[in-house]
Amino acid sequence: MSSDSDLKSALTAAILPGMEHALSDVGKVLRAEVDGEKAIIELELDFPAATCAAEFEAFFTAVAAGVIGGGKVEVTIESRIKAHGVQKTLKPLENVSNIIAIASGKGGVGKSTTAANLALALTQEGARVGVLDADIYGPSQPLMFGVSGQRPTSDDGKTMNPLVGHDVQIMSIGFLTDTDQPMVWRGPMVTSALNQLLMQTRWDDLDYLLVDMPPGTGDIQLTLSQKVPVSGAVIVTTPQDIALLDARKGLQMFRKVSIPVLGIIENMSTHVCSECGHEQAIFGSGGGAKMAEDFSVELLGQLPLDINIREQTDSGTPTVIADPDGAHAKSYRRIARRMAARLAIRGKDYSKLFPKIVVENTG
Repeated sequence: MSSDSDLKSALTAAILPGMEHALSDVGKVLRAEVDGEKAIIELELDFPAATCAAEFEAFFTAVAAGVIGGGKVEVTIESRIKAHGVQKTLKPLENVSNIIAIASGKGGVGKSTTAANLALALTQEGARVGVLDADIYGPSQPLMFGVSGQRPTSDDGKTMNPLVGHDVQIMSIGFLTDTDQPMVWRGPMVTSALNQLLMQTRWDDLDYLLVDMPPGTGDIQLTLSQKVPVSGAVIVTTPQDIALLDARKGLQMFRKVSIPVLGIIENMSTHVCSECGHEQAIFGSGGGAKMAEDFSVELLGQLPLDINIREQTDSGTPTVIADPDGAHAKSYRRIARRMAARLAIRGKDYSKLFPKIVVENTG
């Protein structure tokens, strides 16, 4: 007859569908009881997963049934998103649990589009999400979220309320300047502007704040990385050799400032013909996977070059909102879950697994 410990062990070791991580890495068992031919299970995940709750429940039901040999299984799953560490020299931001930088080594790889859809995907998974448009020279998030031309309000004359688009809190320099006004600023001015946007915005209890970083790895990016309390970073690249070359530099930059890289997203992996649906790897293939292998980080996912993604984002209704049941939206949600899960793994404290070493002076 199976015991509670047998059931808990099986649940803890189970690899979550589509995640490549065991429950012990990204969550825990709150309750696992065997009562005759019945099992009662309560699980807690460290990442949001509302859209695949039914899939996870069915999966763990099957795991439990295999342990108790059939019978009735009751599974309850909830998510609890925790705050994770930032750079040692910085303090976490009030009302923001986790800041994730979405970065690229070069422009034109779809970083901003990816950031917008990831934010919306996390929201659909049940998280409270914000986006900080840190691309001072080319702010695009106001257009992507359909709030272009609006201005933030202030309740106290000192701080700004973020605008809200599709249930995502947004702040961008684009809200404070004219659309056609070029930002002819030097590095220190850009750094100061970003710091004000981040610190003087009244974020409302966010689980995740995604920072749409400027492209490149110059002085501005390095300064921003040192002043923004970031829990992790994601690198967006294309399979093209020149993009991968710059993406590798971006990854190394984050490592130098002690910001963990959660993974790599390969955008424009294939081109989808709008007429026949044929997919072709016009920028090459395997580049993102090779880079992930070289730097021992996770390839979070691959996204196609599809005209629908561009049209939907430009219209202010990104893919995850425009076509939530479509294949591309599912890909964004899967990548968002994997990104959040990777952050959850980073937050684990494994010190208790190591023996304590005591040095005594016996002289």
